[in-house]
Amino acid sequence: MALKKKIKKITKKKTVKKTVKKIVKKTAKKIIKKTVKNKPLAKTKVTLKKAGKLIGIVTHYFPHVQAAVIKLKAPLAMGETLKIKGHTTDFTQTITSMQMDRVNISKAKKGDEIGLQVSSRVRQDDKVYKL
Repeated sequence: MALKKKIKKITKKKTVKKTVKKIVKKTAKKIIKKTVKNKPLAKTKVTLKKAGKLIGIVTHYFPHVQAAVIKLKAPLAMGETLKIKGHTTDFTQTITSMQMDRVNISKAKKGDEIGLQVSSRVRQDDKVYKL
């Protein structure tokens, strides 16, 4: 009904074709909006939030003692929970043994390279997160 009233008003004007096109576009947009709301969106990229804060990177692994050398980017203390994530590595563990220059330590600061007892094999360049 509203569309018919608009068309009657437009016929009195000289630029009938232009205004009719505008009305058709507006109504088409409304119809498209209604149909898009009911349908699921096309494939969207979903970014997963990283669990924890990046605190270091594995620089070396000693398989005979199951220890990793980690270059720290943030302080670390005994008893904290870590997540080690890499191309083929993905596990979580709490710190039970931590050393620096073959001496047991309870805390390490940013920039230190520490030895850490790990429960599974790690590889160079694996990322270490604090949970």
